[in-house]
Amino acid sequence: MSVLRVVAVFALVATSVAWIPDAFAYRGYQHQYQPQPDESDLDNHSHYINRDGNIVHSPAHAQSGAAPAGATARCRDGSYSFSQHHSGTCSRHGGVASWQ
Repeated sequence: MSVLRVVAVFALVATSVAWIPDAFAYRGYQHQYQPQPDESDLDNHSHYINRDGNIVHSPAHAQSGAAPAGATARCRDGSYSFSQHHSGTCSRHGGVASWQ
């Protein structure tokens, strides 16, 4: 009886692992094209990797005052965000003032 239980538990675990949702599967590096800002106009040259694995420019102030190429939002502190998702956009910059 105990051998049957062990086999049943093993079979249950094995089939559960086979059905792991695709959300947890490794997708590797996926670059999504986004217009790149003119770095010479920005006060910040940092980047981060977002939840999709894309390299995204960190929020930055434009010296010209105009919205840089690829900007998706203007933050309340006057910087521009290049975020590809609404969640968390401008979170350390006073929140979103307007979407581009």
